[in-house]
Amino acid sequence: MGKARQRSSCRNQALARTTCAYASPATAPNSEHCPLDPACQHRAMTDSKLVKSAGEHWVCGALARLGWAGALTRDGLERTDILAVHTATGRLVEVQVKTASHSKNPKFMTGAKGCVPARSDNEWYVLVALADVAWDAPRAFVVPRDHVAAGVWIRHMEWLTNPTVPKGQRNTSITGSRSEAWIFARYEHRWDLLEMPTTEVDVMLPPRFRTWAQDDRVGLPVDHPWNADLPDWDDAEIHKDWPDWATQP
Repeated sequence: MGKARQRSSCRNQALARTTCAYASPATAPNSEHCPLDPACQHRAMTDSKLVKSAGEHWVCGALARLGWAGALTRDGLERTDILAVHTATGRLVEVQVKTASHSKNPKFMTGAKGCVPARSDNEWYVLVALADVAWDAPRAFVVPRDHVAAGVWIRHMEWLTNPTVPKGQRNTSITGSRSEAWIFARYEHRWDLLEMPTTEVDVMLPPRFRTWAQDDRVGLPVDHPWNADLPDWDDAEIHKDWPDWATQP
């Protein structure tokens, strides 16, 4: 992008909203680091810790607006980033937040720890996909820990062992797994689910995942409770974000 065109693009965005925060008084709104323009190629880079922090603080804010008093654990508790108590009911939830930077197809770095099942019926994930512009609302997927553990494992192991792929082309272990947002599409902004025990939440993963959960090639994590009693999937909706192959049992 030429400098003149870049300055014009950044100026238009700045005039429509506010002066670029990255500009000095002498150059505003002609800064080469204008975060107001999504097309600007000189936007500030955000490191992983700031991405994590952005997601966690946003979740705390959302919980507060829904009547939950939340507190960040500041890495003090394994598996839990936020402890929250509902001010009306006294219900306690433990929330682990995974945050992904803006992308057309957000992926969450879940890894092997994402396959570890819950120890109680109040453990949750909130998967946050940040918006492109800082002040726009993110997408958030509110999912019981056991559902995440199953979804992460099934998706990765099917990808890893897919018989149509030549042997040796896929070698990434579960430790390096990244989980696409579409897997949990039906949990998007389901904050209401937090008000019930996780064991009472309907499974809203793609239908094909239930078939793979019973396939020896894919299955479930060894210590997952669904190995003993696989629940029915809620099939009330075929989500528009699911690939066609994931919609078939």
